[in-house]
Amino acid sequence: MPASFLFLDDVALADLAFDAEGDSVPEVFEAASNAVMEAMADPKTVGATWERCVEHVAADLAELLFDWLSDFVYWKDAAGVVFSRASISLIQAGGQWTLAGTLIGEPVNQATQMLRNDVKGVTKHLYRLRQDNGRWRVRVVLDV
Repeated sequence: MPASFLFLDDVALADLAFDAEGDSVPEVFEAASNAVMEAMADPKTVGATWERCVEHVAADLAELLFDWLSDFVYWKDAAGVVFSRASISLIQAGGQWTLAGTLIGEPVNQATQMLRNDVKGVTKHLYRLRQDNGRWRVRVVLDV
């Protein structure tokens, strides 16, 4: 089953919540990344003139994913961009996970992009990453 995400209307009434899942750790990270990008703007309407490489190291996968998703919010605010795609590489060695990611997008342009939500942060409210029946699942609440 491919990686996927679903926005949840009844979980966080003042915020935006989603569940993401995948068959592997990289797939659930990809699905959660796609959900955050979609929450901000329609990626199909966003170009690829801006790129940023980031790296995170953590022993805990949930912490690693939280930090990665927070990068989308940070760069949206710091550089004024929204995202068309993102790629990640995950390596586990010596009890640590290393994420090397690339965020791709362009500066916000209301004339050409379908903007959705001004995401202010990834919250720890209801945040949970787990493996369940062979699938990786995460619940995320975004402060909007």
